[in-house]
Amino acid sequence: MDQPDGKYSIVVEHLVKKFGSFTAVNDVSFKVKEGEIFGLLGPNGAGKTTTISILSTIVNLTSGKASIYGRDVVHEKDAVRNLIGIVFQDPSLDDELTGRENLDIHARLYGVKGKAKLEAIDRVLKLVELDDKANIQVRAYSGGMKRRLEIARGFIHDPKVLFLDEPTIGLDPQTRRKIWDYILHLNEREKVTIILTTHYMEEADELCDRIAIIDHGKIIKVDTSEKLKDSLGGDVIKIGTNKPKELVALVKKKKIAVSAMEHDGTVEITAKDGSKALPRIIEFAKGAKIDIEYSTLKRPTLEDVFISLTGKEIRDEQASGADQMKQKWRARGR
Repeated sequence: MDQPDGKYSIVVEHLVKKFGSFTAVNDVSFKVKEGEIFGLLGPNGAGKTTTISILSTIVNLTSGKASIYGRDVVHEKDAVRNLIGIVFQDPSLDDELTGRENLDIHARLYGVKGKAKLEAIDRVLKLVELDDKANIQVRAYSGGMKRRLEIARGFIHDPKVLFLDEPTIGLDPQTRRKIWDYILHLNEREKVTIILTTHYMEEADELCDRIAIIDHGKIIKVDTSEKLKDSLGGDVIKIGTNKPKELVALVKKKKIAVSAMEHDGTVEITAKDGSKALPRIIEFAKGAKIDIEYSTLKRPTLEDVFISLTGKEIRDEQASGADQMKQKWRARGR
């Protein structure tokens, strides 16, 4: 059996991908441990999909290098493809076929034949609890059922690494949580390494052993969810005020908190002990004739970390320049 580089199943070094003059992935490096769920967290156009498209040999890199279990994604594409499974962001099932027929075609493409194929289809259908819907046309499936079938399809040839590109996008919260359960179960039972891209903070927090925060094609920070949140240095205070810039300057002058910044008209403050810092902030603001409209105090979240590192929130947006460039590139068949 192929062995990873040391204890890592995926190694990415100084990865760059350009679409013409646009740099979609900009000097990205990271390593994924064998058997972990590794998240790429960032907004649309951050470079997440392009990164896993390179790792899954769909897109050629511009420079740098990457390997899956020691197999180079450029020079050993067939070997890499035998090691991986992928669930694309966009639906790719044949609605005219049954669930079983979709899996049958995919198994054949990967050379799974005969009794082994039948056993594999039954195994993955049971794994995602679709064995009782196997002979129904996919057009009759719900959105969640289709996503579960796509996960089953990506795992039918027993890959060592599974790429999940925005696996729950467009699903309702209840279905999303059900998909999370399947992903965790798959990782725990099959010991498969998973790379997951997402722009949902809660999804990354719930599923990932480690998270890489990515924006504008660059990885800003990699760590566990708890360590990322702890890196802010304390509690998060949000204050609505008529003078946000003045309040930020006041908090910094008085050295009440670890950090203070204005974001969309709200002052966001990080303090080691928020319960003690907030009353002092309100007192100093009153003395400076700065009105406090509202205030909240909470433990930091991944969203707070992302805002701290990038200065913005993650929002659902239309396709960015990177997405558009990538779509044109694929349409040309390159």
